[in-house]
Amino acid sequence: MNLLDPAIATYLDNLVPARPAELRDMERIAESTNFPIIGPASGQLCYVVARLIGARRVFELGSGYGYSTAWFARAVRENGGGEVHHVVWDADLSNRAREHLEQLGYSDLVRYHVAEAVETLRATEGPFDLIFNDINKRDYPASIDVILPKLRRGGVLIIDNLLWSGRILDDADQSPDTEGVRAVTRRIMESSDWIASIVPVRDGVLIAYRT
Repeated sequence: MNLLDPAIATYLDNLVPARPAELRDMERIAESTNFPIIGPASGQLCYVVARLIGARRVFELGSGYGYSTAWFARAVRENGGGEVHHVVWDADLSNRAREHLEQLGYSDLVRYHVAEAVETLRATEGPFDLIFNDINKRDYPASIDVILPKLRRGGVLIIDNLLWSGRILDDADQSPDTEGVRAVTRRIMESSDWIASIVPVRDGVLIAYRT
């Protein structure tokens, strides 16, 4: 279910300024292999948020082959340097990310982990300026207990897929992933720890400011 009119989605992607050839290649790979990346409009949103808060320490919970990492690394570079933690279970994905991010000139900024993302965050010294969450949706709610103490006050949490292709609207869908999306949405939106909004770009991007 595509919640955003395809013409609008294309319009928003086309508004994103020109990207390096390597990043465009990553987009083409995703399109040809049906690999889920955040896409240009969401990437630009993540980049803008990271720039706005002056993020210099970023942790990604689920990083794919480095597409979202590239947007955060660009922001960190322009904010004066720092580090972006790229975390995936799969060694092949990690190696592919290394190749892409090296071509983009971000190797010095990226810290690679091949491990379970939430436990890696738990074991990594904080605080972070920005944490990006794109793990298995059923694991979203429990991840907040680890994220909260690792994110500085005034930092930002970004969570992907919170519109979940409309499955959140289907009362008959009680699957663990859909319930995970519903539960984390309620927790963030109802908690005094956060000031948050869901931006309906692509599959819904939650932006939450830690109070």
